[in-house]
Amino acid sequence: MKRTVIFALTFALLGMATVALLASAEEGASNTPQVMAEVKIDNFSFGPDELKIAVGTTVTWTNRDDIPHTVVSNDGVFKSKVLDTDEKFSFTFSKAGTFPYFCSIHPKMVGKVVVQ
Repeated sequence: MKRTVIFALTFALLGMATVALLASAEEGASNTPQVMAEVKIDNFSFGPDELKIAVGTTVTWTNRDDIPHTVVSNDGVFKSKVLDTDEKFSFTFSKAGTFPYFCSIHPKMVGKVVVQ
C-alpha cells in the first residue's frame, strides 16, 4: 500500500512539474518576439538612412558596396568591425531612444535608428 501511495504522489508531482514547465516555456516564447530589420550599405550610403523600430528589434547592416565600411554609433552603444563586401553586423536595441551612427572610414556616411 505504501509503495502505491509513494508511486502515485511521485507521478502527480512529476505531472505538475511538467505542466508548470510547459506553461513557463509558452509564456516566455510569447514575451520574446523575434523582430528583425535590415539596413543595406551601398554606394556610400545607409539605406534606409533613418529606421524606426520597436524595442527588442535586431537590426542587421549588410555591406553591398565593393569597399569596406563600418557601423559605429555616435555614443558608443554599438560598433562593428570593418565589413567587407557581403559581410553583416547585427545589434539588438533593448531600450527606446534615438541612435545616430556613421561609417568610421567614411564619416560623411550617416544614419539613424529611432527605437520607440
